[in-house]
Amino acid sequence: MTSTQRWPEQGWALLQLLLVVSFSRAEEPVCRHRGDPENPQLSKDGDIMLGGIFSFHSKWKDREDTYMHKPLPLQSTSLNFRGFQLAQAMLFAVDEINNNTDLLPGISLGYKLYDSCGSIARGVRVALALANGNGDASALSEAPCTSPAQVQAIMGGTSSSTCMAIATVMGPFHIPLISHFATCACLSDKVKYPSFLRTIPSDYYQSRALAQLVKHFGWTWVGAIRTNDDYGNNGIATFIEIAQQLGICLEYSVAFFRTDPPDKIQKIINIIKASTSKVIVAFLSHMDMDVLIHELSYHNLTVYQWVGSESWIFDSQTAAMDRHHILDGAIGLSIPKAQVSGMREFILDVKSLNTSSNEIFTKFWETLFSCKFKQTAGNQRKCTGNEDLTGVHNSFTDMSLMPIFNNVYKGVYAVAHALHIILGCNQTCNTNVQLDPFTILQNLKKIQFKTKEGDEVYFNENGDPAAKYEIINWQPTENGIVDFVTVGLYDASLPADKQLNLENKSLIWAENSYQVPLSVCSEKCPPGTRKVLQKGKPVCCYDCVRCAEGEFSNSTDSITCVRCHPEFWSNERRDACVKKDPEFLSYKEIMGALLTAASLFGTCMTAAVAFIFFRYRKTPIVRANNSELSFLLLFSLTLCFLCSLTFIGQPSEWSCMLRHTAFGITFVLCISCVLGKTIVVLIAFRATLPGSNVMKWFGPAQQRLSVLAFTLIQVIICILWLTISPPFPFRNFKQFKDKIILECALGSAVGFWAVLGYIGLLAMLCFILAFLARKLPDNFNEAKFITFSMLIFCAVWITFIPAYVSSPGKFSVAVEIFAILASSFGLLICIFIPKCYIILLKPEKNTKKNMMGKGAPKSF
Repeated sequence: MTSTQRWPEQGWALLQLLLVVSFSRAEEPVCRHRGDPENPQLSKDGDIMLGGIFSFHSKWKDREDTYMHKPLPLQSTSLNFRGFQLAQAMLFAVDEINNNTDLLPGISLGYKLYDSCGSIARGVRVALALANGNGDASALSEAPCTSPAQVQAIMGGTSSSTCMAIATVMGPFHIPLISHFATCACLSDKVKYPSFLRTIPSDYYQSRALAQLVKHFGWTWVGAIRTNDDYGNNGIATFIEIAQQLGICLEYSVAFFRTDPPDKIQKIINIIKASTSKVIVAFLSHMDMDVLIHELSYHNLTVYQWVGSESWIFDSQTAAMDRHHILDGAIGLSIPKAQVSGMREFILDVKSLNTSSNEIFTKFWETLFSCKFKQTAGNQRKCTGNEDLTGVHNSFTDMSLMPIFNNVYKGVYAVAHALHIILGCNQTCNTNVQLDPFTILQNLKKIQFKTKEGDEVYFNENGDPAAKYEIINWQPTENGIVDFVTVGLYDASLPADKQLNLENKSLIWAENSYQVPLSVCSEKCPPGTRKVLQKGKPVCCYDCVRCAEGEFSNSTDSITCVRCHPEFWSNERRDACVKKDPEFLSYKEIMGALLTAASLFGTCMTAAVAFIFFRYRKTPIVRANNSELSFLLLFSLTLCFLCSLTFIGQPSEWSCMLRHTAFGITFVLCISCVLGKTIVVLIAFRATLPGSNVMKWFGPAQQRLSVLAFTLIQVIICILWLTISPPFPFRNFKQFKDKIILECALGSAVGFWAVLGYIGLLAMLCFILAFLARKLPDNFNEAKFITFSMLIFCAVWITFIPAYVSSPGKFSVAVEIFAILASSFGLLICIFIPKCYIILLKPEKNTKKNMMGKGAPKSF
């Protein structure tokens, strides 16, 4: 899983040198071992040999090779108890198989274990030693150098980078390499690494699981720290790819290695301090995490929520180092818990290790029991070799890594099952079968079995096991010890929406909070707003802009606002569309009520005048100017007042056709009557001239026909208008954004203006004739009053045109009604009120003598 070392230049040089030395034919006709022999740290003979590569040390001393002299052997430092635990797990599996009569009966497994010191170069060197064997470097042999491999399979390779290097070298020889802890997804490439297998899931799944975990808690703005090796770089690259698909953004992504200088780690800490994200995804090896925790402890950075990979999230040693509670509440993925009966006792039985003559186990014993075999100055006690682990508490006695030990155990058993098949074992095994690594590799890919604990072991086409993880939450206890609580599971074999399953347990977060921390670049945009990206920042950083009028968004974090249907309008919060209020001139509103009252008042006033005229119909002032035209004019004025009511109320198909045509016809009827009266006045005065005979050409019959003819023309215009393109009810959505204007569309604008123009033409003609007759002699010259009425009529309708065009919605209807009423009142008042005044208040003037001008003259 974790890479323990980047590829240094000297490592590459050494690797190339070893390859040339090991795989090239010597120029001499004899077989010679090149270089210094590599002796295993622990070995045992057997019928079939297995190799093991573990990191008994975790660090080494840096040196600068001049390439002028033979490089000195790598000087390892910092004893790593985990490496010894893993080696013990392998020895336990071998010992158990050798004592099992059902698996490989009569066949004993042996082993050779090497220390890689966490170094890639040394890992390759000891792998070659396992493949070639070790002989005396000075011994010459006539035997060919094509001897079979010394081991049939290799266990181990704790880091991804080390496994990549070893698998690259061992691949051409098809020697299986089974790793218990190398998780880099790149190792699933069977073209590059054909002989690599592993008993731990690939980071292909872990990176996806971490991204889904981050998304589950709503963290869209996170930082990332990774180990600067194949494990960290590949793992976080996959995480970033999936995170972007899930809408998660990274504020920063930094890498370091445990051997980096302190100033580089300080720069990373400064980046964390300056960041706004509160969640850190740590794709680190446990050794790199230990270094980082040590540095973070000086800065008291306890406010951050850590999300961890399986390398450190369930490591009790890392938890023990976190004395400042920086990682409290951390959450992450771990290998499912496992128990192998008898393994714990075997691992803790270290007396067998003390029997080894290798110097490394002397160091191990001295470090484990804090004693010295060779007494030196000081108070350190002397080792007897009979010490036991009773009362000893350190990383070697910690069994929290049992799932990893189980991976080693399953790897050894996988090889044993493959050998069992190849050797045709039943009661006994066929020892005459010539073993070769390629056959073992092919059978390893096909095996499927269950361990004694019931765990199923198999490899898929990429050499990977099934991907299952436990979700771990760090929950500190009262005594300061961290409890690794399983709060969920991740199973990559399930459908995508069911892979992540969190249990209903109380989680503890950073700073012992029970509230899920918030880590977003921008707060969620509420309904009624949309997201607008901030310039130069990731997609998770945005501003929330309110939807424009007529648009809405009804979901959180909407990227667009949707325009409402034309009949709807956005509400004040812009999170829904509400139906627009229809607007029309109604009887219920004040303006509609006033206009209705004015119309009815005009009608009543006209009726009153008609009653007066009818009551005094035989008086000279009524009879003076064709009483029939006067009554017809009063009737048409009544219709004019009433037709204004058709403009009030919700437009319908019939009301739209009626209002304009009724208005046009009644007004033409009205103007025709006034025009007739004007012509009568003119002709009447012409008839008083000597020899004039014009009155017989414009008698009552002709007056009626003229009114009928003028009105008929308007009727024809209206019929054509209604036939070709009649007015119709129209829902106007454009004039007002938040209202629907219910109005009558003209249908044909030509028809409307033709009706209006014809009325105007008659009115102008009437005005001109009345103006010409204004100075004709008479005590009661009706032409003067007709002139005034026509002047008012024309003024009203001339001002009506711009007011009508510019008035919005129902106000245009009100303007038209006002024009109808104003012109009607003008005609009524100017023509009839003076006569009513004389009839009612000045009856002495209502005589034929006064009408003929024979009384005292009085100018109006």
